Amino acid sequence: MLTLGIVTISDRASTGVYEDKSGPAIREVYTRWLATPWTEAYRLVPDEQPAIEAALRELADELRCPLIVTTGGTGPAPRDVTPEATVAVCDRMLPGFSEQMRAESVKTVPTAILSRQVVGTRGASLIINLPGKPKAIEECLRAVWAAVPYCVELIGGPTLSMTDAAPRHHRPS
Repeated sequence: MLTLGIVTISDRASTGVYEDKSGPAIREVYTRWLATPWTEAYRLVPDEQPAIEAALRELADELRCPLIVTTGGTGPAPRDVTPEATVAVCDRMLPGFSEQMRAESVKTVPTAILSRQVVGTRGASLIINLPGKPKAIEECLRAVWAAVPYCVELIGGPTLSMTDAAPRHHRPS
């Protein structure tokens, strides 16, 4: 069975100050969009670059998750270090994903231009940073989903089968 990564980055959720709602939002999107049988590898870590890097390395290198989606820590605040951690562990960056997500988000949230989310690969894992707001999870993933399954295949991952609820995806012929 396929293992997919979900990483919530939040000081407050990781210490129990409040319930993580963004990680479950990622799980809900995976459940609605993926027909391929899957299980999750969920991590909840504080806004600490070493902790974020360790979680991403574990999910990519040890658990071999072909898709790892993070939520949180992408803003301009001093403790928002998810992009730095992601860049530190990735082999290659895919800026088109980030540009597309921000372009879509800014249509409804003017402050989306403050998001510093990045997307890259580590081995055969695609790592996608998302903002920490649950509402932004599906919005951002929908903006790039057309390329996600094909990208996973191109980097050596499995073919992902989609449900009818998933946004259309594209595989060049």
